Amino acid sequence: MKKRLITVAVAAVVIFLLALPKMNWFKGTDEAKLAPGQAQGGGRGGKLSVDAIIIKPAPLDSKLNVTGSVLPNESLELKSEVSGKIITIFFREGKPVHKGDTLIQMNDDEIEAQLEKQKYNRKLNEDNEFRQRKLLEKDAISQESYDQIVTELQTIEADINLIQARISETELRAPFDGIIGLRYLSEGSYATSATKIAKLIKISPLKIEFSIPEKYASEIRIGYPVSFTVDGMNKILEASVYAVDPKIDIETRTIVLRALYPNKNEELKSGRYASIKLVMSEIENAVSIPTEALIPEMDGEKVFLYKAGKASSVKVQIGLRTESRIQITEGLSFGDTLLITGILQLRQNLPVVLDTLIKNN
Repeated sequence: MKKRLITVAVAAVVIFLLALPKMNWFKGTDEAKLAPGQAQGGGRGGKLSVDAIIIKPAPLDSKLNVTGSVLPNESLELKSEVSGKIITIFFREGKPVHKGDTLIQMNDDEIEAQLEKQKYNRKLNEDNEFRQRKLLEKDAISQESYDQIVTELQTIEADINLIQARISETELRAPFDGIIGLRYLSEGSYATSATKIAKLIKISPLKIEFSIPEKYASEIRIGYPVSFTVDGMNKILEASVYAVDPKIDIETRTIVLRALYPNKNEELKSGRYASIKLVMSEIENAVSIPTEALIPEMDGEKVFLYKAGKASSVKVQIGLRTESRIQITEGLSFGDTLLITGILQLRQNLPVVLDTLIKNN
C-alpha cells in the first residue's frame, strides 16, 4: 500500500514540473526585468520604437493675437451754434459731403436786419468823419472832437463784424469730408445748441484700436505692420500703427494702440469687431523643435537625441516660443537627430529603433 502511494506521489510531482512552463506563473517576473518600452509590442528586438526628425534651419516667428474695434477716422454730432428755427436742410442722409459745404441754414432775419442798420450807421459816420477831417485841416475843430468821431466809426465797424459772425453761426458747415448719417430734425424744427441734428463720419481712412500686454510695449513703434480680419470678409487686411498711448492701463496692464487702414473704397464700415495679428519676433534660420519634444526639469530643460542606436539626453536653452515650436539657443545643432515620440519612456543610453525619420521638419 505504501509503495503504491509513493509511486502516485512521484508521478504527480513529475507531471507538475512538466506543466510549469505552460502555466506562465513567472511571466510577470520576466517582464519586470525589461526596460520601459521593452514590454510586449514596445519595439523590435527588445528596443523602444520611436520617431525622430533631423533638425534643419527654418523660419520662426512669434505672433500675438488680440481683438480690437474699427473706428471712424473722424466722427462728430452736428449741432447748431445758435438757437432758432431750421429754414433749409441742404444735405441728404447717407450721402457724402465735403469740407465747407453748408448743411443747414437757421433763421437769421433778425440778425440780417441788425446788420443792415449798422451798415447805414457806418455810411453816416463815414460821411461825418470826412467832414470833420476837412475842418480839422483848417483848425476849425479840435483834435479831441475829431478823435471822438473816428472812435464812433470804429465802434460801428466792430459791431458789423460781430453781427456778421453771428450770421455765420446760423449756417452749419461741414468741418471735414465725410458721410452724413441719419438726420433727427426736419425743416421748420426749432433747434438749440444742445439739439442733435445728424452725425458726420469719415471712414476713409479707418482707425483700428486694440490693446496689447505691457511686456510688448517696447517692441511696438510707429509704422509697425498689423494684419486683421473682420467677420464677413474673407481676406486679410493690412494696417500700420500710427499712435501709441503714452501710458499703461493700471487695471489691465495693457497699452492701447491705433493703426490706420486706408479703406479707399470704403468697403469696411466703422464699429466692426476686428481680429488682429501682430508678428512680434521673427528669425529666419532658427534651431527649432516641436514643443512636445522638450522635457522640463527642476534645473532646466532637456531633449533626447538619437546617437548610435541609443537615446542620449542633452541639456538645452530655449528662446522664442510659439504655439507648436520652441527655439533652442544652446545645446542643439543643425543635423542632429531629435527623438519626438516615446518621451516619457526614454532614458539615457536606452536602446531605440527608429520607426519614422522625418528629414524636413
